[in-house]
Amino acid sequence: MKVHYAISKAFYASIVLAILSMFSCSSQNRLEGHVYYRLANNPTTLDPALIVDVTGGYISAKIFNGLVRLDENLNVIPDIAEKWEIRDNGKTYIFHIRHGVYFSNKREVTASDFKYSFQRNLSPEGRFPNTWVFSKILGAKDYMNKRKEDVSGIEVLDKYTLKIRLEEQFSPFIYLLTMTPAYVVPREEVERAGADFSAHPVGTGPFIVKEWKQGNELILSRNKGYFADKVKVKGIVYRIIPEDLTAVTEFEIGNIDMISIPVSEYSRFKGSPKWKNMISSVKGLNTYYLGFNCSRPPFNNIRLRRAVSSSIDRDKILRTFYEGRGRLAKGPVPDILRKWDLPSVQKYDPVEARRIIEEEGMKGKTVNFYVTQGEDQLDIAEIIQSYLNSTGLNVKIKQLEWSAYKSAINNGEADIFWLSWWADYPDPENFLFPLFQSSNHGAGGNRTMYTSKEADKFIETGRRTLLPEERNRYYRMAEEIIIQDAPWVFFWHKTDLTIRQPNLKSYKTYPIYSMDKGTEVSF
Repeated sequence: MKVHYAISKAFYASIVLAILSMFSCSSQNRLEGHVYYRLANNPTTLDPALIVDVTGGYISAKIFNGLVRLDENLNVIPDIAEKWEIRDNGKTYIFHIRHGVYFSNKREVTASDFKYSFQRNLSPEGRFPNTWVFSKILGAKDYMNKRKEDVSGIEVLDKYTLKIRLEEQFSPFIYLLTMTPAYVVPREEVERAGADFSAHPVGTGPFIVKEWKQGNELILSRNKGYFADKVKVKGIVYRIIPEDLTAVTEFEIGNIDMISIPVSEYSRFKGSPKWKNMISSVKGLNTYYLGFNCSRPPFNNIRLRRAVSSSIDRDKILRTFYEGRGRLAKGPVPDILRKWDLPSVQKYDPVEARRIIEEEGMKGKTVNFYVTQGEDQLDIAEIIQSYLNSTGLNVKIKQLEWSAYKSAINNGEADIFWLSWWADYPDPENFLFPLFQSSNHGAGGNRTMYTSKEADKFIETGRRTLLPEERNRYYRMAEEIIIQDAPWVFFWHKTDLTIRQPNLKSYKTYPIYSMDKGTEVSF
């Protein structure tokens, strides 16, 4: 059966290639000097205060800047802030802003713009999804609850100096300021555009939005007034192509300059003399998982969650379907960031899984499994479905476009769902607080609606602890509780593999999406 599938797939690919060769845009129809990339999903928004996904963050990094950013070694370095001081045992930060940094509307950036941008994320009227990034700032809670008209902990000392005071010690704070919600926006443009700012953003970054054809393509043009590294291309064109096969075909006929390699195409590219040296890889700061809706039956039952975990041979799937392109996960925190040892508790035991599923009265019961668009997503969903059906469950797959999918799982519609979390910043806290803290149910990141007062306590204590060894001890205890409670089936940490055209120069693959400003690539 597998052989017939591969043959039909290859035959279909040849037909698609022939058709696209005749009708797709040729290299002559490309915008001169523009690099062409593929997006699997249409971005939901380009307003940094509203972005909660990797696609939006990846694009917004090229349109906006923050006070600080990450370098190639994952260290925090200056961005619009040329320097900063940390005082009061980590509770006070003083940022000195560069002179001569301009928004693309030609107005200079000042400390007041950062105060506005940060405070906007906390607006009680705005219902912004990233309030947790700024919630530790002194006065943030009073402002969000309408007890105060200003956030007292964000203070403009002068035109180029910003002071931020925290309620208490909070070790990841400087990392949080490298994130998308901490990008600076011009108040006058936000207020003029209103909701339309999401589609027509104005920032300080190396690129500006030229045109966005929803569901088709997004065109960025070089910002000639960018204050930092010189941009080497005239612009970027993101083509929105949900189907992997179509994207691969478009890449091979030269209409796209770089793509992430779909699982189904990895062996072919790796074995090709033409393409094998065009492959780049980086160990991803990510965790792929099968999430349970822990807020209602059937998976508010911890025995059933553990049974599902033990019914799936993750190691075999990683070795075969994924061809070893990753590292098996022991828990939510990626191996690159984890500074402590964990026992491997997620064992493959289908016999025990079947016994528990029958005992809990779930044999033959329907389980709704949500996935988003894409061939890889459907393939892994069908593999998981096969494992779970063999243990007695009746798993129904529902595949949705990304925006609808995200809304559905945020609202708790799915019984189980397939998703991944990619680091926003290189700290274990980024894989614990947003994903498992009970205050972040839904759009905040905790899409399993998992609740554990004990895990909450250890995560919060770790966030307040400045000494790395002590902080990691609390994070380890939180992760151990989460693993035992099994709100996820922990699959793997994927190695990110991309392939590029031979004429594309200086392209780099980064472990965190916000690191890629798009300034290095050239032809």
